Amino acid sequence: MDPYSKLQQLHNSMENMTKTIESLENDILETLKENTELKVENQLLREKLDKMTAKRDEPVAKIHSGLESLKQIYNSGYHICNIYYGSHRDPSSDCMFCLDILNNFGEKKKR
Repeated sequence: MDPYSKLQQLHNSMENMTKTIESLENDILETLKENTELKVENQLLREKLDKMTAKRDEPVAKIHSGLESLKQIYNSGYHICNIYYGSHRDPSSDCMFCLDILNNFGEKKKR
């Protein structure tokens, strides 16, 4: 093979390699762009999930504080049931209606 043909073959090989490198660069840039977009979207979704989780936890705290309030009222000697609500209760005996409310208060809210 003459030197000119060798040079032409080398030139063609270099052009093919250049095209391959350019193609790989474009693929890498697209992948990096997609990766960045996914990171941003992931962060936004995490923030949204945190907000939703915080909102979901709020009623549990309210239920807990409401239950604690009812327990305090009951333990201080007053009825919390709808039959005798607010009337004095004999501290030595329990009211089954009041106890039913205390035992089932959180159950109904969780469902």
